[in-house]
Amino acid sequence: MVLRMVLESMLNFRARIAFAAALMTGCAHSAPAQTAIAPQSMTVLGDVDPRYVSYNVEAVEVTGGRFWAPYKSFKEERPSAPNGNQPISFDSNRFQYRPPIDLSNTKLRHLAAALGPAYVRVSGTWRNATYFQDNDDPPLKTPPAGFNGVLTRAEWKGVVDFAHAVNADIVASVATSTGTRDAQGVWTPVQAKPWFDYTKHIGGQITATEFMNEPTLLALGGGAPKGYDAAAFGRDAKIFGEFLRKESPGTIYLGPGSAAEGLPAINGGMHLQIVPTSDLMKAAGPIFDAFSYHVYYMPSHRCLGENGADVNKILTPEWFNRNKTVEAFYAKLRDAYLPGKDLWLTETGEASCGGDTWAAEFADSFRLLDQLGSLAQKSVKTVMFNTLASSDYGLLDERSLDPRPNYWAALLWKRTMGTRSLDPGVASRPNLRLYAQCMNGSSGGVTLLVLNTDKTSEASLKVPVGGERYTFSSPDLFGKTVLLNGKELRAGADGTVPSIQGQSSKTGTIRFAPLTITFLRLPSAGNPQCGR
Repeated sequence: MVLRMVLESMLNFRARIAFAAALMTGCAHSAPAQTAIAPQSMTVLGDVDPRYVSYNVEAVEVTGGRFWAPYKSFKEERPSAPNGNQPISFDSNRFQYRPPIDLSNTKLRHLAAALGPAYVRVSGTWRNATYFQDNDDPPLKTPPAGFNGVLTRAEWKGVVDFAHAVNADIVASVATSTGTRDAQGVWTPVQAKPWFDYTKHIGGQITATEFMNEPTLLALGGGAPKGYDAAAFGRDAKIFGEFLRKESPGTIYLGPGSAAEGLPAINGGMHLQIVPTSDLMKAAGPIFDAFSYHVYYMPSHRCLGENGADVNKILTPEWFNRNKTVEAFYAKLRDAYLPGKDLWLTETGEASCGGDTWAAEFADSFRLLDQLGSLAQKSVKTVMFNTLASSDYGLLDERSLDPRPNYWAALLWKRTMGTRSLDPGVASRPNLRLYAQCMNGSSGGVTLLVLNTDKTSEASLKVPVGGERYTFSSPDLFGKTVLLNGKELRAGADGTVPSIQGQSSKTGTIRFAPLTITFLRLPSAGNPQCGR
């Protein structure tokens, strides 16, 4: 095992060196193409939720347990989890025990609040088999039969208090393991009801919920009974829906929460056994208020070793377009089984199994912002990143809670982009991807997002009005330092976000350096589709 880890590390290191070498070739910049935009006449493509940029705090983070180990922790000794929290079919060496996350931490709350308003989703595979201890006794040392973990009242109150403090609405799922079922194996609300009741008792609200996390992946565990299939899911999802309408009629019922479909090689050789969404929806019927799904671009090297994503291809159109391919796949199923209902992306990241190393680095911000731009065009109502602060794909470093590059990317989207997506009127090119939104907080204003993924060449646009530019760059594509208009972004020791200031941009040609991300705010665009 140690030898395999070393080999994987060497392969990953060599790939990164090869990519860096590619950046050093071709020093001469080609002449940038001259393309004009017309922000005043951009037409509407889609509308999204004010809580479009959102995030997950996994249930196993709340309870404490074994979750995806950061790569830097592979050689560290990892104590056993007291509740045995881990999916049953994964090699335990890929995991690391974490104590319960401190959601009262001032730094964490300040940084999360800066992303508000948002949804905070508390779910994940571990949630399927987590027992809610509905009393104030000391936490159970061993979960009851049919469960793998324990959620205490104090831990859940911490979630509710956190949501109130950071302007977040709670999205969740319920326990569905064998401990929730009757003698015939049928799901019952024996766990869901006290959890909903306690949430209301402490002043909380479940804004939206799925029944089960990722029912397309029943073979991965999560506590489902042996032989559980699409028909059983449909039966139980209906029972839960009836319970939900009585217990919490204002809660949005999301489903089915599908994952790992839509791309021919999305499993990357893991050969996962998939329960097709079409089978789930046929069995459940049109019971959901909105269609929810998950997307990862592929499994990380943590699960695939050398068969994981090629670092030399992560800035290519093929890599970016995986997100669009999966959205189109699930949109077609939505149209067939829930016509007219919204799409919600309730879990996403660079790669499943905790993300690759570069999920925590500047390189991945191109993918994240391309995902936000493309899904807004399709009116996907919200995008919930996995996670806020755990493993390599977390927006924050789980130990220091310092913002990673993707945090700053999400924050700038939040600060500059409104809820209406516009057609930029200019086709994206292989190394230049363009998106436009009505500007946040400006009647008639437009914000343009420009992703220049070219390693050596500038790009340029002719802009008919002046505005402000916010350009992200980094001295190292595979580093964690982010420069905004040439100045490093850093949060305060208490998580206070620094003042975000743009640079004035004039009418005329605007140039975009290689490997940069620019938000260009045009408050005087005068687009009639962008009223307040």
